[in-house]
Amino acid sequence: MSGTKGRASFYPSLLYADAKAAIEQLTSAFGFTATAVHEGEGGSVMHAELTYGNGAVMLGSKGRGGRFDEAMRGAGPTGIHVVVDDVDAHHRRAVEHGVEILMPPTDQDYGSRDYLAKDAEGNVWSFGTYAPEIPA
Repeated sequence: MSGTKGRASFYPSLLYADAKAAIEQLTSAFGFTATAVHEGEGGSVMHAELTYGNGAVMLGSKGRGGRFDEAMRGAGPTGIHVVVDDVDAHHRRAVEHGVEILMPPTDQDYGSRDYLAKDAEGNVWSFGTYAPEIPA
């Protein structure tokens, strides 16, 4: 089995034109915790790690150089699902911070309650109660 005990096996990675603003939005509006932010010359974000529950997302600034930045140059928005306990409270927090809501909290046929939001740079975030089963 891949991964180390106590750590996730994969982490979404995003690049933003304004990574500092993205970190602010993800922490204030969506409740993530910035656990690491490494800045480069000129204030660009070379690497940041934001956690929520037992998951994490890594992000950085577009145009910072390097192979990953080069590979992501033409990439479009990404969709990420985050499991939350109280969808309605989470949604209210996002609305209070001016987040663009694509779908309000909705009960799904498969038993989940979730909502969709778009961050300031077009990535789509799904927050809901659905948590896929991961075999042992």
